[in-house]
Amino acid sequence: MNAYDAVIVGAGVLGAATALELAEAGLSVLVLERGAPNREGSGTTAGNLHIQAVHTRRPGQAVPLDSEALLPAQKAADGLWALAEERLDADLEVRRNGGFMVAETAEQRRELRTKHVWERRAGLRTELLDGDAARDALPLLGPTVTAATWCPHDGYANPLKAAPAYLAAARRLGARVEAFTPVTGLERRGPAWRVRTPRGRHDTPVVVNTAGPWISDVSALAGVDMRMSPVAIQMHVTVRERPVLHHLVQHIGEGMSVKQVTAGNLLLGGGWPARRMDLDGRSSAGVAGLTGNVAQAVRILPFLARLRLLRMWAGPLAATPDEMPVIGPVPGREGLYVAGGTYAFTFAPLWGETLARMIRGERPRIDVSAFAPDRLTAPAGDADPAAPAHTEKGTAPC
Repeated sequence: MNAYDAVIVGAGVLGAATALELAEAGLSVLVLERGAPNREGSGTTAGNLHIQAVHTRRPGQAVPLDSEALLPAQKAADGLWALAEERLDADLEVRRNGGFMVAETAEQRRELRTKHVWERRAGLRTELLDGDAARDALPLLGPTVTAATWCPHDGYANPLKAAPAYLAAARRLGARVEAFTPVTGLERRGPAWRVRTPRGRHDTPVVVNTAGPWISDVSALAGVDMRMSPVAIQMHVTVRERPVLHHLVQHIGEGMSVKQVTAGNLLLGGGWPARRMDLDGRSSAGVAGLTGNVAQAVRILPFLARLRLLRMWAGPLAATPDEMPVIGPVPGREGLYVAGGTYAFTFAPLWGETLARMIRGERPRIDVSAFAPDRLTAPAGDADPAAPAHTEKGTAPC
């Protein structure tokens, strides 16, 4: 048996960022990962850095998210991503070249104007453009685009590099990472948690649940019914092309994001649902997501029609029933913390810092009380430890 100041469950980008923050604070940290680090949602996501207000609904999404409520977190995350490569001493392929959020219909133009007001109120610098002005700025846009907002801070990072770089930095400070080590038990013993795995057990006063789509399963081990709605989303990538698209392009009314990554490939995503989510195996991509996403992307950026599609894939992500993030201490379970939910890649540096400050009894950089776990949990003591995790699979994309 070993003892640590904190045990983190999940080695995606959220768990990795949290490990670094705690290790920097001098805590002994163990990260446990059921599979390979960064293999699931964090490694299969688009890697977008969403700084301007996001669209509220994507294909198949049952509940619109509260886009305005996310803006303080997006603004704070922007500053942290600006420093990430220097802090980690690693090339994450962070590109903050700005982004366009486009509209086609009258209703979508109204949404753009509303979010532009929110952004100014939050202190985010964005510019509202009509269709012609948007095409002057980005001639690749198609004729159906009638308006756009421009944000100079939007961008992306390579999701295959971010979490590994955070883990490497945490390891340099003494953190331990155990891959292919699922957590099989969480028991409260006096002032500490006993964390059981097939390889052994560890005692710790702090457990951080950043297990992504498996948050409910891990919570259930501690007798907590955490209502989540994990979903598998689909991504598409073209063959390499000469550098033509230097900005992130998104759609305000329909789930779409397009960017050209450092290697030259065009990456198409936006939260389109995959054919099937399989939390016990591998989720699979489908034709419906492919045709929907590609048709939309070609309409907005017609030059994409001449590029050959190279491959597509699906990845499971954590989502909540209200489509908002979840972060903070779990009520009734002292020392147990959780973080996950929508736009976790963008928020990873901020959520890692926030969790570390909470654990050390310090005030977070921004108020995250609206994202507290109590809205998703059964009252403390009411949950049956033997009951299955409360997971509503696939009801809303993340």
